[in-house]
Amino acid sequence: MQILLTGAAGFIGSSLTARLLARGDEVLGLDNFDETLYPPAQKERNLASLAGRPGFRFLRGDFLDEKVAEELVSARPDAVVHLGALAGVRPSLEQPKRYQKVNIEGTLNLLEACRAHGVGRFLFASSSSVYGAHSRVPFHEDDPAARPASPYAATKRAGELLCSNYSDLYPIVTSCLRFFTVYGPRQRPEMAIHKFTRLIDAGLPVPLFGDGSTARDYTFIEDILDGVVAAIDETAARKSGERCRIFNLGGSRTTTLKRLVELIEAALGKRALLDWQPDQPGDVPITYADVTRAGAELGYSPRVGIEEGIARFVSWYRDQKAEKEDAPW
Repeated sequence: MQILLTGAAGFIGSSLTARLLARGDEVLGLDNFDETLYPPAQKERNLASLAGRPGFRFLRGDFLDEKVAEELVSARPDAVVHLGALAGVRPSLEQPKRYQKVNIEGTLNLLEACRAHGVGRFLFASSSSVYGAHSRVPFHEDDPAARPASPYAATKRAGELLCSNYSDLYPIVTSCLRFFTVYGPRQRPEMAIHKFTRLIDAGLPVPLFGDGSTARDYTFIEDILDGVVAAIDETAARKSGERCRIFNLGGSRTTTLKRLVELIEAALGKRALLDWQPDQPGDVPITYADVTRAGAELGYSPRVGIEEGIARFVSWYRDQKAEKEDAPW
């Protein structure tokens, strides 16, 4: 299968590329190395692991550029997997217009290119944040998701609606994948698990918002990859029924903020210096995935629990730290 993958140099994108290449797919990757959340050097390291792999081509470019989107989709890949986006709840409060432009207009550029060139399979990386703070727990895909709690969440919900609209109007089968707090090797450095690990290891204060009772459904990267690959195959094979499907991809288990810190402490063998701060706007008290639909239609079944996942992440973190310390520059 030939796949156009946006966000290919990122945490999930580079990991997915490796998985797809390993099973014999061809991947044309796109990434613009945006510096909003972290330096491009990490994406360069991610790509280095893919260099020279048969079936992989990469373009440094931006899907906001209509000519770039048009050129890539005109090659008529079997599917477009759109992972590229501006991520992060809190930064979106400061730059809502930029999030709107990248996440909504960029998605529309790709959908329009698919319409123009007859590409009939489109997968969109959405987020658990679309559920907001007012959804029934555990979160189910049939929830209206009408009150997202941040501009980032609103742009992801808008992207889902665009996918639904294009599936209704044109012969484009779409799947919207709601990711629940993905972590693991290559995780972005500003995300909680990576940030907490780095601060605890350095003996620096760890900023924690609220009282420690907020809970998240953490999903290990390998489980997410299982779900995405299954969704690619399901989308390619879908011939009847709903042309647009939404799937939760989560660990289907919650972990409180306090417990998360305890697990990282245990894996590092160090105690955290806790810096308690007020709740932040845009944060929600809980995320929790009902994965019944993904299980039934994709065969999705998360396997890596948070205890094992944190241990594996910390092992990777230590390996990366040792490599940097051994580097001659």
